[in-house]
Amino acid sequence: QVQLVESGGGLVQAGGSLRLSCGVSGRTSSNYVMGWFRQAPGKEREFVAAIGWSGGYTAYADSVKGRFAISVDSAKSTVNLEMNRLTPEDTAVYYCAAGNTFGSSRASAFNYWGQGSQVTVSS
Repeated sequence: QVQLVESGGGLVQAGGSLRLSCGVSGRTSSNYVMGWFRQAPGKEREFVAAIGWSGGYTAYADSVKGRFAISVDSAKSTVNLEMNRLTPEDTAVYYCAAGNTFGSSRASAFNYWGQGSQVTVSS
């Protein structure tokens, strides 16, 4: 079992920045891929970014490429999502996820999920 706890969400003005963190505990593995997803009201959960726990693999949704950056801090067992140049379209609940299927942006490829953290971007 893997436990994931997100933190760092909040309210920010358009053009601003936020940093989300996901604390990871339990039976983690260097073969895991860590991901961030988001879900806006009335919309499907969508892929945002992913990274291999050991590094060497990253992937981003086109909508966030160049604005968001995902990273792993192995010493602190956290996965971070740095979000810059935020727009109101980035408003959503952001979820941290873990799985062992590299190369997939499908939510079904991730086995473990955090409880979510609200990000609200005002115009």
